[in-house]
Amino acid sequence: MYELVLRAPEALVEPVSEALMDELEALSVSVEDADVDTDAEQALFGEPGMPAPKSGWQRSTIKALFAEESQATEAAALLLAQDWADELHVQSLQAVEDQDWVRLTQSQFEPVQVTPAFWIVPSWHEPPQQAQQVIRLDPGLAFGTGTHPTTRMCLRWIAQQSAERRARWERVLDYGCGSGILAIGAALHGARDIDAVDIDPAAVQATQDNAQANGVQLRAGLPELAQGRYPLVLANILATPLKLLAPLLTGHVAAGGDLVLAGILERQADELKAAYASWCELQVSDSQEGWVLMTARMAGDA
Repeated sequence: MYELVLRAPEALVEPVSEALMDELEALSVSVEDADVDTDAEQALFGEPGMPAPKSGWQRSTIKALFAEESQATEAAALLLAQDWADELHVQSLQAVEDQDWVRLTQSQFEPVQVTPAFWIVPSWHEPPQQAQQVIRLDPGLAFGTGTHPTTRMCLRWIAQQSAERRARWERVLDYGCGSGILAIGAALHGARDIDAVDIDPAAVQATQDNAQANGVQLRAGLPELAQGRYPLVLANILATPLKLLAPLLTGHVAAGGDLVLAGILERQADELKAAYASWCELQVSDSQEGWVLMTARMAGDA
């Protein structure tokens, strides 16, 4: 393959990208900040509830892959010939070294330690010798590979609960299940009758597939699958939807049950405490890399 690298101002990124894909037979097109790793780098992607980010970078690097060198050369010539392309510049055109892309991708995912005895291990790795419990999980379309601090903190909380506490998890709800990793982790630690729900059908399918791969039983579906109360409710989403979901999530927690929330930045902890104050008293139970895990035990029999 051959890679054509262009430099473009914000106004040209969309028309150039569309022309490369729709008319010039590019196999793929990617766009990144031309000022990445400099003082001029721009962060575009905000968090829900925050001010809307800009639609593009002031200067962008556009990378297009072509099957043949002649296609890349022709694409560059045609683009530069347009009367609107004065500020478009070719940075390079070069062959891309042939690689085993599957092996390269796999090399980026190593086993992840949750606790000394509890690990998340991709299918192409052998579990570490000290691993007593293992979740087999490969990266996919749904969120949750175990590499993010929020996922690891949730799984660590599950693993660190007493055997007596786990024995009470006769029903568990994983709300916003993504890959299903939290539901699977709960199942491996003795939870029963598990419902894992998500608004994304791809996440529902990923959860079903991952549960089967790990030999655990659960039900996966859209949010309406969640019915009644559960001794354990897990939700690893983001702070803004967690605040909006406070009445729903707390309404699903049984008396004396546990509510476990993640996807919360340290600076957002007080906001979450206030949002849930009418139903429970949230506390920070763990923190890692600027993220916190918040938990509450609902009033009632413990």
